[in-house]
Amino acid sequence: MPDAPTRGRPPALFPLFAELETLEGIGPKTAKHYAGIGVETPKDLILTLPVGGLDRTRRDSIREVPLPGPATVEVTIGAHRKPKGRGPYRVEVEDAQTAFHLVFFHARGDYLEKQLPPGAHRVVSGKVELYDGIAQMAHPDHMVATEDAGSIPVFEPVYPLSQGLTQRGVFKAMQSALSRVPDLAEWADPNLIKERNWPSFSDAIRKTHTPTGHADISRAHPARERLAYDELFAHQLTLSLARSQRRRKPGLVSKGTVALRDKVLKSLPYTPTNAQIRAIAEITDDMAEPHRMNRLLQGDVGAGKTLVALMALLAAVEAGGQGVMMAPTSILAGQHLLNLRPLAEAAGVVCDILTGADKGAERRDKLAALARGDIHILVGTHAVFQDDVAFADLRLAVVDEQHRFGVRERVRLSDKGAAADVLVMTATPIPRTLSLAQYGDMDLSILDEKPPGRTPVKTAMISTARIDEVVARLRTALDEGRQVYWVCPLVEESEVYDATAAEERFKMLRAALGDEHVALVHGQMPPAEKNAIMARFKAGETRVLVATTVIEVGVDVPNASIMVIEQAEIFGLSTLHQLRGRVGRGSAESTCLLLYRAPLGETAKRRLEVLRQTEDGFRIAEEDLAIRGAGDVIGTAQSGLPRFRIADLEAQSGLLALAQSDARALLALDPDLTFERGLAAKTLLWLMEQDKAIRLLNVG
Repeated sequence: MPDAPTRGRPPALFPLFAELETLEGIGPKTAKHYAGIGVETPKDLILTLPVGGLDRTRRDSIREVPLPGPATVEVTIGAHRKPKGRGPYRVEVEDAQTAFHLVFFHARGDYLEKQLPPGAHRVVSGKVELYDGIAQMAHPDHMVATEDAGSIPVFEPVYPLSQGLTQRGVFKAMQSALSRVPDLAEWADPNLIKERNWPSFSDAIRKTHTPTGHADISRAHPARERLAYDELFAHQLTLSLARSQRRRKPGLVSKGTVALRDKVLKSLPYTPTNAQIRAIAEITDDMAEPHRMNRLLQGDVGAGKTLVALMALLAAVEAGGQGVMMAPTSILAGQHLLNLRPLAEAAGVVCDILTGADKGAERRDKLAALARGDIHILVGTHAVFQDDVAFADLRLAVVDEQHRFGVRERVRLSDKGAAADVLVMTATPIPRTLSLAQYGDMDLSILDEKPPGRTPVKTAMISTARIDEVVARLRTALDEGRQVYWVCPLVEESEVYDATAAEERFKMLRAALGDEHVALVHGQMPPAEKNAIMARFKAGETRVLVATTVIEVGVDVPNASIMVIEQAEIFGLSTLHQLRGRVGRGSAESTCLLLYRAPLGETAKRRLEVLRQTEDGFRIAEEDLAIRGAGDVIGTAQSGLPRFRIADLEAQSGLLALAQSDARALLALDPDLTFERGLAAKTLLWLMEQDKAIRLLNVG
């Protein structure tokens, strides 16, 4: 029995979702090979666009084309030279001006004699190259009788292949699939179609698969652009549907008195930035609405997200409820508690922590206090997901570092409250393009200013060959009372990266700087031990913290003013930017040293140079996108980033923004997609297999 989403699929689309074997030239064995290019249905095949094209314009002679290169010529078949031993089978041919060879490896002579009888005329097309001074065409792509020459396309599309597939086979299957493309009602805005000179969906598909020249394969061609838009529009329609459905569900109206927030603001030794004030207003206004909030707070390193989150949590407490702040690690949860508790206490608000380290009576007491409502703000790790954790009245869930949490956890978290608002914070500036693709269902607040008093961080690149000089400089810095982070790439020696182990560097620095000064922290330590080490470093009891990237986010030690990143060339740009953001938090002049192993590759050099030139996290994120591509910037496996067949997120960001505004505009006019254009858009959702959107619409 088909699953629920399949049951409602419009009949016009049935032929596109049939078995691949129903296409010409595809049997069960070949069908398996198509999985290598991500094709499981005829629909997948028609959305697999040509990656290039071959000019097969007919010439009089191979002398008219530069070698090596493709040529299409009429030839007279000459003598067959059968191989001696394991050599190739050769057929002598002559065009209007010169002679050359057709070459076949592992050929059956009887087959070739039938296909190419001496004296016959054939039109052949393929790549010609010189071998030992003789021009040859190995395994021609086309070999047809002169009267059938029209079957060779003048410009032939080139498709991506995987093992077991040939261009000829894919081309044949594609023609079969294209015959199934139905004419569908128009889902795009008519004004947009006119303005962009776009063909209809079915015409766009046919045009992209019958290019007449290289311009037709360009991303900017109206047919290609149209199909990229359709793909992005279907995706954004899904996100917008999720957003509008959530906003239609009743939420809790958390309208605060502002009393607690005023107390905290008065206790601060600084004035919040305009960006912080704006974000606080956006979030608290949203919380006061009768729908569930689902908002992303995006800010650069050190932009002051913690204060914004606290103001939102206090608004929940003012409204008579509770708030929870989630962090991905116990170190970060502990850090948040250290930052939040003094401010919360200034307002008379009880703030506590719950992690996996809480056991027995202590845990039971905390859970009881939470259930009674005696704990107003809870800071925790994923331990707060456990079934025995119950709140008296959870109003707001703040999730720190979204990319460490899946959507499922976010849902479980908001389920702890009847209709809790959700605020997701990320310290990783995300390029606008990826933000739209990944978080298009969320409303966005951006912190793009740094609080006053943050000192600029000087960034320098130093070869590991000069490590002794770096250690000598650290000795001087320690004498001046400064604190240092030294980040190593891995905990143990790895044959893959040949990275210096944190353990080894820790021993070396203790020997050089004194046992009492140097501590080590890494992800494999028990949480209690990590927290104790971090607390000693924050208190200034240890001066050098050797660490892996567990200190990447959230750790706040104002006296730490030097960051050494070993083998900086193997880190991504956003990680380097996060690590650098751990210093420059106090009044002392701060430095970030990027230690690299020479020689540096071009990409690594570009990454480190970008970091040296700017501290603007949003510019760094855009550069990272340009260098690495969308999938890698967030890490495709856990990014939630869709895999588009046609659209290119980096190159077509404008099209993505357009798709989002169109999707939201359509749903504002037709929330259930029941009018003419809405019904057409529903067909697009079926076509693009946006099952989540279809389920939201309760189709089927």
